[in-house]
Amino acid sequence: MTTSAGEHAERFTHLRPLLFTIAYEILGSATESDDVLQDSYLRWADVDLATVRDTKSYLAQLVTREALNALRSRARRREEYIGPWLPEPLLLEDADPSTDLVLAESVSMAMLVVLETLTPDERAVFVLREVFGFDYDEIAEAVGKSAVTVRQMAHRARAHVQSRRKRFGPVDERRTAQITEQFLTAAATGDMEGLMALLAPGVTWTADHGGKATAIRRPVVGARRVAALMARLFEVARDMPEMRFHTAVYNSAPAVVIYTGDHLEGLFVFEVTDDKITNLYAVRNPDKLAGITIPRKISR
Repeated sequence: MTTSAGEHAERFTHLRPLLFTIAYEILGSATESDDVLQDSYLRWADVDLATVRDTKSYLAQLVTREALNALRSRARRREEYIGPWLPEPLLLEDADPSTDLVLAESVSMAMLVVLETLTPDERAVFVLREVFGFDYDEIAEAVGKSAVTVRQMAHRARAHVQSRRKRFGPVDERRTAQITEQFLTAAATGDMEGLMALLAPGVTWTADHGGKATAIRRPVVGARRVAALMARLFEVARDMPEMRFHTAVYNSAPAVVIYTGDHLEGLFVFEVTDDKITNLYAVRNPDKLAGITIPRKISR
């Protein structure tokens, strides 16, 4: 039995937000996820749909295998990467994290950074099981392992993530936005006491430059040091009228996008926990900024 190209396209397009989200959570890169979806569609276009019992499961497995191939290939190149590595920022088409708390947490910069510490297979298993709820047999097919092995991997990955991300916590958008605005006002006016009051004692500023942009090469840790860094950044901006700061939401969290004239310099994303800023993730690598203005639809 043959099927039309239109039916292939219709099924794939319907599930594209889910498939993109799976790829992004495995890879931490929207650009690479686009490539994975393109390669996956080419394979999907050759499939006899009469043999497909569950389109969602079939395509999720196909995309997972392609994403794992890309992740393993990238892992071999990571040793050459200069400086800290951060996920590629994601501008969400629906930026309201209250619509799905688990999904919002799963694409947060903090969660993606934790997922980077898993092996590729563990990362795929965790994403498919904990975020998307696929059963162990489906995941086993996707990663090429037995269901028993996958169950063990899921347990290890879950314990590893939970030790670093204690819970999928509710997001108080209004309070988080308020803290962010207070922080930016304090930074703009050089109010060190105001900055210090909003930062957790162990707050960390991490900048991803990839050796392709000027940035602080190592993470900056501690409220006083991070406050001084932010005050200095805004002090420089006051002497450069063409430098602009725009507030936004990336990866379900408040962010600031920085321009010099029309040139995109970078952005940083806030992580707020218990009314304190615990992490600032700054992306300066131009390769990771190329597509940040494109809204993405995610789903699970």
